[in-house]
Amino acid sequence: MKINELCIDCIWKGQNRISDNPEYLSKAKEILDTRKPEDTAPYLTYQCDQVYRKMFDSFVSFKQIKQDSNDFVLALEESIVKQIEAQKDPLASSIAYARNGNFIDYASKASVDENEFLEVLQNAKFSKEDEATYQEFEQACKKANSFLLIADNCGEIVLDKLFLRILKKRYPQLHLTVLVRGGDVLNDVTMEDALYIGLDEVATIVPSGKNIAGTIEEMLSPEAKELLYTSDVIFAKGQGNYESLSDQNRDIFYSFLCKCDFFMEFFQVPRYTGLFIHEKRAE
Repeated sequence: MKINELCIDCIWKGQNRISDNPEYLSKAKEILDTRKPEDTAPYLTYQCDQVYRKMFDSFVSFKQIKQDSNDFVLALEESIVKQIEAQKDPLASSIAYARNGNFIDYASKASVDENEFLEVLQNAKFSKEDEATYQEFEQACKKANSFLLIADNCGEIVLDKLFLRILKKRYPQLHLTVLVRGGDVLNDVTMEDALYIGLDEVATIVPSGKNIAGTIEEMLSPEAKELLYTSDVIFAKGQGNYESLSDQNRDIFYSFLCKCDFFMEFFQVPRYTGLFIHEKRAE
């Protein structure tokens, strides 16, 4: 997905939130000003993060925020399961709930309001366009043996776990794998976070290789790259994964909330609209 000035402005504001050091901000601005046409928002943010780590011998930690997010949604898990299982199609409902869990995102906002999250979560439902994508998703899963979920944020990952559990019940032949970030970045899920919420009980967990808030093929570990090439069904969560994987002639299902101005403008939808998109490989 090609980056535009709205993305650059968002990244720049993010750098100003984490530091007021003039030297650092100058280097971050240089990264943004000298970007290549193919660079994505996750990659540019990664470059800024690498400069920050080198300059200050540390990184901006979201460890407590991530644990708080996971604990908050884990406390809701039992009631959410009951709500999902009460629906006519629990699998479809679990996808909608997990998608709205994408609201918990510290890349697009400085803080997350728990009451607003609960309101967004209660509005988890499919549009007519989502229903069409869901039919394609079910057809793909019926024929598949391997399923790869590319994870995004903490908190959200608890709802992804519920989705995967229901998916496995519907399609028991599927081997489920979850790709998490290769290191700490924003509030994105790492191996440590995934184990904390019990994701290993429903899926194999594989780190991507780098601490980047997206999925860039050239930066993946050999194991992660192999999964991207060989998984029968790929399900990518969040804006960062869409930005870094789309328009590359891959067959991928994307699920995310439109949280920023660029996505709202690009897809012509209001803020926090959920999208379920199937990008197909060209014949």
